[in-house]
Amino acid sequence: MIAYDVFGMSHFDALNHALTTIATGGFSTHDASFGYFDSYALRWIATFFMTVCSLPFSILIVFFIKGRLDALRDPQILVFLGYLSAFAVSAALYNHLRNGVDLPLALSHSFFNFASILSTTGYASEDYTMWGPFAVAAAFFATFMGGCSGSTAGGIKAYRFVIIFNIIVTGLKRLIYPNAVYSVRYGNQIVDADTQRAVFLFFSAYIFIWVIGSLAMALAGYDFATASSAVITALSNVGPGIGSLIGPAGNFATMHDPELYILSLAMLLGRLEVLTVMVLLVPIFWRS
Repeated sequence: MIAYDVFGMSHFDALNHALTTIATGGFSTHDASFGYFDSYALRWIATFFMTVCSLPFSILIVFFIKGRLDALRDPQILVFLGYLSAFAVSAALYNHLRNGVDLPLALSHSFFNFASILSTTGYASEDYTMWGPFAVAAAFFATFMGGCSGSTAGGIKAYRFVIIFNIIVTGLKRLIYPNAVYSVRYGNQIVDADTQRAVFLFFSAYIFIWVIGSLAMALAGYDFATASSAVITALSNVGPGIGSLIGPAGNFATMHDPELYILSLAMLLGRLEVLTVMVLLVPIFWRS
């Protein structure tokens, strides 16, 4: 709040945007969202705090209270910062080369918007769907990914991608050396079979809900980009989708009640980590 205030926001805007930045909630006091301020400094401040609030809070506490740098070596932190940087830098270079946007300006908008998507904050500094097809595709896939476990961010979460990747690598090694013994690891820890199963169950359920929801939205008459991005942005709790209707320059106000109920259910499922709710639909749960 102090940083926002010092670098140009009114007291009221600074208070409100500080609350929705730290909570990765994304509501703004202006229709143009964060684009209303058009400030390098404010974009980078927001980018920093959205990124920090996408990291595990327990690890941040260990770092700030005990000063342990090794706490920041959690694999999911490195993976999250890695894909944030990859998305932001590649989109900025694409915007610079394709549209002639000044590189420092392109970088500030790109890091801000991808930090917003990956932290599931939902701010927008400008309509990034106008940067070109690559930026649209990158924003769409970034919507699935989310931040780290133990943060206020939504999405599939970085630690699950770490485990899935290591399961695949281990599986490939076993194909080459079937008699060798390999363990799936998360950093220095061995991932037990139950955790591996839980990760794949969550990932499968997440994609299944997205597919069913997208088909339901398409049945209501929406094009593929709108239907698929509306469901995943709701499920991941991001906010903007892609396309002219629900992109960063649009909103969901023109959608009818049935579609809004579908997306509301997706938002609840995503916020409650999917499996917590889906288990209620299994008959055996009620017989136990």
